[in-house]
Amino acid sequence: MFKTSRIGQPRLCQVRLITAAAAQTQPRTPVKREGNISDAFISLSSTERPPLPPRFLDIKKALVAGHEHRVVDSWKRLLERLRAENRTIAKEGPAIIPNIDFHELDKGLTTFGAEIRERGVAVVRNVIPEKEARAYKDEIEEYDNPQVFELYWSAPQVKARAHPNLLKAQTALMRLWKSSDPESEISMSQPLMYADRLRIRQPGDANFALGPHIDGGSVERWEPHGYGRGGVYHRIFEGSWEEYDPWDASTRVPAITNKYNGLGACSMFRMFQGWLSMSQTRPLEGTLMVNPLLQLSTAYVLLRPFFQPIKHVGQVSDDEYLSNDNWEFAGASMTSELQGATPGHGQELSAVLHPHLDLKKTMVHMPEIRPGDYVAWHCDTIHAVDQVHQGKSDSSVLYIPVCPVTEINAEYAARQRAAFLAGTPGPDFPGGKGESEHINRPDYAYLCSHADPSGLRAHGFEKLNPTAEDTNGAKRVMELANSILGF
Repeated sequence: MFKTSRIGQPRLCQVRLITAAAAQTQPRTPVKREGNISDAFISLSSTERPPLPPRFLDIKKALVAGHEHRVVDSWKRLLERLRAENRTIAKEGPAIIPNIDFHELDKGLTTFGAEIRERGVAVVRNVIPEKEARAYKDEIEEYDNPQVFELYWSAPQVKARAHPNLLKAQTALMRLWKSSDPESEISMSQPLMYADRLRIRQPGDANFALGPHIDGGSVERWEPHGYGRGGVYHRIFEGSWEEYDPWDASTRVPAITNKYNGLGACSMFRMFQGWLSMSQTRPLEGTLMVNPLLQLSTAYVLLRPFFQPIKHVGQVSDDEYLSNDNWEFAGASMTSELQGATPGHGQELSAVLHPHLDLKKTMVHMPEIRPGDYVAWHCDTIHAVDQVHQGKSDSSVLYIPVCPVTEINAEYAARQRAAFLAGTPGPDFPGGKGESEHINRPDYAYLCSHADPSGLRAHGFEKLNPTAEDTNGAKRVMELANSILGF
């Protein structure tokens, strides 16, 4: 147990011991400059996207060397499948998003598990009582008056992350993943907390309108010392995208997703990104949009840089432009380009760069969402937000992803714990004094008053306990994580 003094603050000696132990086991990570969400994406920043250096051409050639014909055949199969699936998505719209009720969580995941794995997204209804979730927003506005994003340690964020219902939902969602290697050092039996931002978006707002994108780095997906360390996308690059399993956690453990210390880039392995709603929203009311074709969209994004059109837009009809016959393996004319990928920034997508995804029709809104609903989407899911909030009331969410126990995640959790005590942003986020001078900022005593042992474990203030279901690798990483966290 993390010891406290009579006034409810962590004992100073204990803080020093626990943070010192954490510091000794962690690599030195540069403190990030101050900034905001716009710095995380080229399209939102004032930065001009430079051409990628020649080494990325070498990487591309190495990925497909000796089996180019298999990659070409797989591309043709992929385009055929996309055409059929795109029509289904355009027809069904938000109804295609799986919904389960928190109070029937186990039953819902059993019934809709395969559907969630296919779509890469789920809405878990009634995770937190509606009245309680609505009150979060009022409390945030008393603490500060944000339009979007740059708060991390407000009382509602701290309470929501530690809420036993949310932690139960996160634990259940992690069971959708599997580990093909029982020796892989990952535990999915309990989540670690990741302190992300929040959003309170007012009607008519068109600021920070993120288009289709994927978080978790960009160029790292092709790099041998990025996602290649675990062979995450090996099946796709060898021409067998049908055999690629987006839900195999063991391949993700060694992956490096933030090689370039990007502002807002995530160093932790988030199985799901997610948010908890504090308001009622409908489609077009400043809500989330996703492309619910997880396996296919991932394969397309990764293979797109190897192919080029023979005839370009304007020279032929749209159907002819997209037809298999109009696309060829780039071969000798291949460049270093990785469409939409920029070091230190998120992966962005567009109709121009990724035409076969038909994003205008396949980016579907969440169905109607109420306060207390939790929306989670796979870490590789293409997602966006409404360009303009056309509703009549605010669209407000707390970003709360789902993170398992791994060595990298434990290292981050230790640094993040120190940031919580100091009131500064977590290590992934733009530096500066953050909320360190905010009045009524929650402290350790406040967390203890709103968290049970599972909530304190998620925040790095209680020892992690292995479960009967944990594999050998999971038990080892739990012991390692406790050492990193100072227990």
